[in-house]
Amino acid sequence: MTSLSHPPRAAHKLPENDDEINLGQLLGTLWRGKLRILLAGLFALCLGVWYAFFLATPVYTAGAAVALESREQQVMDIESVVTGLSGDQATVNTEVEVIRSRELIKRVVLDLGLINDPEFNATLREPPLISVGQVVGLIRDLMPGSGVEARAPSEQSTLDAVVDAVLERLQVSNIRQSYVFLIRITTEDPVKSAQIADRLAELYIDDQVRVKLEKTEQATTWLGERVAELQIELEQAEETLKSFSTNTDLVSPEGLVALNRQLKELRERRDMLQQQNRVLSSRQTALEAADENGSREQVAVLAQDDVLTGILEQLDRGDSAAEQRFDNRANLILAQMADTITRNERQVLALEVSITEVTERIDRQSDELVQLQQLQRESEASRLIYEAFLARLKETSIQQGIQQADSRILSEAVVPLQPSAPRKMSILAISMMLGLMAGAAYVLAREMAQNTFRVAEDLEARTGYAVLGQIPAIPIRKRSGMLKYVAEKPNSAASESVRNLRTSVLLANLDRQPQIIMLTSSVPGEGKTTLSISLAHNFASMGEKVLLIEGDIRRLVFREYFEIKSKDGLLAVLSGTAKLEDAVSFNEQLGADVLMGEKSSVNAADVFSSKRFADLLKELRQKYDRIIIDTPPVLAVPDARVIGQSVDTIIYAVKWDSTTHRQVIEGIKSLESVNLRITGLTLGQIDKRGMKRYGYGADYGNYQGYYEN
Repeated sequence: MTSLSHPPRAAHKLPENDDEINLGQLLGTLWRGKLRILLAGLFALCLGVWYAFFLATPVYTAGAAVALESREQQVMDIESVVTGLSGDQATVNTEVEVIRSRELIKRVVLDLGLINDPEFNATLREPPLISVGQVVGLIRDLMPGSGVEARAPSEQSTLDAVVDAVLERLQVSNIRQSYVFLIRITTEDPVKSAQIADRLAELYIDDQVRVKLEKTEQATTWLGERVAELQIELEQAEETLKSFSTNTDLVSPEGLVALNRQLKELRERRDMLQQQNRVLSSRQTALEAADENGSREQVAVLAQDDVLTGILEQLDRGDSAAEQRFDNRANLILAQMADTITRNERQVLALEVSITEVTERIDRQSDELVQLQQLQRESEASRLIYEAFLARLKETSIQQGIQQADSRILSEAVVPLQPSAPRKMSILAISMMLGLMAGAAYVLAREMAQNTFRVAEDLEARTGYAVLGQIPAIPIRKRSGMLKYVAEKPNSAASESVRNLRTSVLLANLDRQPQIIMLTSSVPGEGKTTLSISLAHNFASMGEKVLLIEGDIRRLVFREYFEIKSKDGLLAVLSGTAKLEDAVSFNEQLGADVLMGEKSSVNAADVFSSKRFADLLKELRQKYDRIIIDTPPVLAVPDARVIGQSVDTIIYAVKWDSTTHRQVIEGIKSLESVNLRITGLTLGQIDKRGMKRYGYGADYGNYQGYYEN
């Protein structure tokens, strides 16, 4: 039966997605992979050396400085046709693009003959054996419907390509908080770089003057044409004014004012005469009424005549002759009043005629005055415009000889003595850093992708079972040499590891020492057979009577380890055709008995499930101190799960850096599914060089002094 006193175990754990980063574990992984990281860095450094010193073509950068004159000084205080640049950020950015304009670059290319320079004209270079363009063209030709013949590049397309090449090498920048532009050009020739930078700066200055001259010339031409037109318009306006002034009766605006004054006086005189006639007519009527009534006193009062008043006084004194004089005088007064009224009416009529004439003259001269003033204003406006355009024409003509650029060359390009690229030290430093980063990334990626077991702690953490032993790989070429190695090197690292395993197995249950020990694994090739033989030899070296049983009757590999001539084995004992004593063979090197397996036509699981196998184990318990059973892998066949029902201890072997996490977990689960709990695990076939390669060698190096090779 299996032991029920095993320590409690944790649940099996598969890899988890943990958002937290364990910095210590990360640094530990990098430290273990330091050799790979260093090799990657050195390799990248060698590539950097090869590129910087042998492959890269040195290039030289030359630069010229141009200053923007935002405060233009004029020789004469005359307004320019094209004003100076304002100096704001938009203007600065615009000037940067002007310097980079294709028109200026094309003039540089033509002036310096760069179209004949292979550095800029790709058609002049010797074609490489294999180029990207050739590969792309070949693929394009192989595609269906690509039967279009390649055309030879035209002069314009070649020029455009050279301009593009120069633009790729050109850098134009503005120094912050200043009006200074830096023009940098990078080529393979230092003298060529300086020439291109200087020529571009000169063309930029010349272009500013050329643009101003063109604008001034255009303005001069337009102004000349406009002045000629304005002169004709002025002459026509003055001629019209002169003709109108000659044909009109209006002397001046002052004469019109005098006519208005005369009209006013005529109207006032007419009104006065009309008022006087109204008064006279009223008096005349009153006098006639008083005369008819015979009231001489009233007549005298109304007549307001001193003579008539004196005659009235004479009448009052009784002068009879005075009455006739009074009547005559009264009639005379009435006749005079009638004459006055008649005369006034004739004057009023004459005044009305004069008023009508004067009014007509005023109306006619007012219209003429308005027309005269309009013609005068038009003539004056034409004259002013003509004089302004004439003055502007003369100013523009003068400016054609004094135009200045808005910028000046601050400093010419200096021929560089040292290449600007490649920057060898920077390339080497960056190469080294990239190599170290790539190495670190490789180490981390490999660690993340690693799904095998390299250390016992990882195996324990993922299974929840204790690791009872860590067995190094035995340095033998053939299985037949394993017993010789174990027997002749009892102090080797492998022997000491098996000895530690034996101690762990015995201490796992002090109350009940395990008698039947079963060894199994997840998949074949994990070293469980070698471990079974080594453990049997170790128990036998303690003076115990040990039996080693080959429980893997499907593969039968014991004959590769032992030279046993007996043909009978486990199946013969179970079938009763052979006795146990005859089937068991003692091996002197092993120091223990060996019960070999046999081929069977019956399913192996059925054989181990039989009562005869259980009875055999009971019999063996009476004859042997330890019984070691080597069983098949649990993921391959169910034999181990059947045999495990009758054993005391189950040791689960895991091959170092080979068996995957899932295989181990699934193997343990298969045992637990039939209520079997393993006693512990072993991490076997550990490669010492592999441990050092992965960075774990330091954990075990301090113990090597206790072992023999």
